[in-house]
Amino acid sequence: MSKLPLPFIHIKNDIDFKRKSTSGTGLRIYTIPLLTIVILLILVARLFQLTIVKGAYFRTLAENNRIREVMIPAPRATIVDRMGIILAKSEGKKRIYSDPEANAHFLGYVQSASPTDISQDACKNKLASGDETGKKGVENIYECAIRGINGKKLVEVDAGEKPIKVMSVIAPIKQPNLRVSLDADLQKKAYEAIENNKEVVGKRVAVIATRPDTGEILALLSLPTFSSTAFIENDAHQITQYFKDEEKPLLNRVFQGTYPPGSVFKPVIAAGALEEKKIDEKTIIEDTGTIKAGAATFGNWYFLQYGKTEGNVDIVKAIRRSNDIFFYRVGARLGDIAIKKWAEKFGYGKDIGTIPSSFWKQETIKENWYLGDTYNMSIGQGYTLVTPGQVNQANAVFANGGSLCTLKMLFKEKPECHSLGLSKKTIDLIREGMKGACAPGGTGWPLFNFAVNKKPISVGCKTGTAQSHELSGLPHAWFSIFAPFENPEIMITVMVEESGEGSNVAAPIAKKMLETYFGR
Repeated sequence: MSKLPLPFIHIKNDIDFKRKSTSGTGLRIYTIPLLTIVILLILVARLFQLTIVKGAYFRTLAENNRIREVMIPAPRATIVDRMGIILAKSEGKKRIYSDPEANAHFLGYVQSASPTDISQDACKNKLASGDETGKKGVENIYECAIRGINGKKLVEVDAGEKPIKVMSVIAPIKQPNLRVSLDADLQKKAYEAIENNKEVVGKRVAVIATRPDTGEILALLSLPTFSSTAFIENDAHQITQYFKDEEKPLLNRVFQGTYPPGSVFKPVIAAGALEEKKIDEKTIIEDTGTIKAGAATFGNWYFLQYGKTEGNVDIVKAIRRSNDIFFYRVGARLGDIAIKKWAEKFGYGKDIGTIPSSFWKQETIKENWYLGDTYNMSIGQGYTLVTPGQVNQANAVFANGGSLCTLKMLFKEKPECHSLGLSKKTIDLIREGMKGACAPGGTGWPLFNFAVNKKPISVGCKTGTAQSHELSGLPHAWFSIFAPFENPEIMITVMVEESGEGSNVAAPIAKKMLETYFGR
């Protein structure tokens, strides 16, 4: 270099051509490819999950975006009477009732199921939103047997939810006809008899007819009534009126109305006294017209009405003439505890109603029991309250030979009857008195010499006229009857609130029903 000519000068060579390592270079070399590989693996795994693992699931979701499941409501079972006459049927979803007012309290009605109905549904075939369910009567009690099984169809729709085609259909299943115990013709004639009776029209009435040997209900009326159709048509105004009406048309007076029974209660007193040996067929009690209990005076209806007495009275005459003096005396021999026991044996006071006693009075109204309370109880007055259904059930014991039968709403449903253990002698004596009540000299004068198409039909009955304690001052009219006497097929009980005497007001309704029944 010293040999280089000017102007060249010597410059030191300090340039290093080796690659120098800088911070982060290694990170870029190894991490970025690794990260890329991881991301690719995740994408592949996700793709595998979406297409292979959950492919069917997402395909179903895609299908559901274009396929709709539509419920097909099942029609409710047709309800027919004991003769096969249609009482209720469905055309599509709508329920149609024959005689919707006359049959309302027996059949009930249907309405859309509420959330409570759905959550408390006890049927195997569960309710769904939009289904109809029974309210009251047969429609409610036999809901599980009446309700059908809904069907469904799968419908393909376009993006605008417009149906394109039906892909498949599962048809709804309708349950078989439900055959009930009601006699539609007898029911209709009973309703017409009330509507055409000037003494009764506009009154509150309860009517029940049964087969005394099985308990099957042949007719059941409660007036004023309502129309089942109003609930089907969702007539809000009419439905509101039903709930507001002071006459309570939705109340089933046969089973929910409680009343003092008056003299239709006397056969129970007679049975208890005979079975407890407080009296027998030879017991004679003189009718004195009135009887005292402390400062209070109790009279026989015949004396109070006509000022006459009936002389010596035995058990048969007492029932035939409904003699209050006899039953005051007999009731006093039995006492309130025994009366309560026997009344309850006959089905009174079960679930509803009141059969009082000295203990009941002390616990309920904080008063002592007096002899006058026993007298009142002995003729179905005072604190005693029963339903027309209970009266019919109890008096049917003397029609069928001594058994208490549970009331039934289905045709030829297995009877539930149990013997009360009454002696044949007791039953025969009371039956003889009830036969006399509807024969000349008895109290049931509209049924004297009863015949249909000139054919005599013997009957057994009991009249009742019970003080109502209402502002009208008019008593409740009762009448209970069975026929034919020798082999009873039908038991009828009629109660008309605040209307007068049982023989004058209630008996003619029962007579019309018997004429219909035996006239066919």
